[in-house]
Amino acid sequence: MIMNEQIKQVADRIRYLRETLEMRPEQVASAIGMDAEAYIRYESGEKDIPVSMIYSVASVLGIDPTELLTGERPRMNDYTVTRKGHGVGIERFKGYAFESLAYNYIGRSKEPMIVTISPDDQRPQLVTHSGQEFNYVLEGRIGVILGEKTIELSEGDSIYFNPKIPHGQIALGATARFLTVIDKE
Repeated sequence: MIMNEQIKQVADRIRYLRETLEMRPEQVASAIGMDAEAYIRYESGEKDIPVSMIYSVASVLGIDPTELLTGERPRMNDYTVTRKGHGVGIERFKGYAFESLAYNYIGRSKEPMIVTISPDDQRPQLVTHSGQEFNYVLEGRIGVILGEKTIELSEGDSIYFNPKIPHGQIALGATARFLTVIDKE
């Protein structure tokens, strides 16, 4: 399965960089506020790695998250253009795919991505991260879960929120696409 191979590649990159920096798994886990056992399951590729964790680990390791996702460093300083359909894509969860739109820009403080989600009967794994987050619905309808509340958004609607609140998105009715911009600071 492609997703499992992607998970394994990201996990291998994390482990390789951590070992290169001579850090123990417990050090990285502590730095990102995670239990060491859970961290080790992610780093071994046993569990899918949430995008928020990729950003946290990249910060601790002192690299751009693009390196963990693709194995390559960003190359552009002044600007980067991403043509339609040519962003770096990765399926992180079943029915939940990300397309990074600024992956090639060095030192970016924002992470714009197109997210495509398919309807699923299961509640998504809620995540938290630092910074701020913006979602703009391009197609379909989504539910943005913020803690105990679910906010329904339709095409053209947007939400700006504090991502320290456990959150996730679900497709309502049919496959939906939205732009998310995450402030990584």
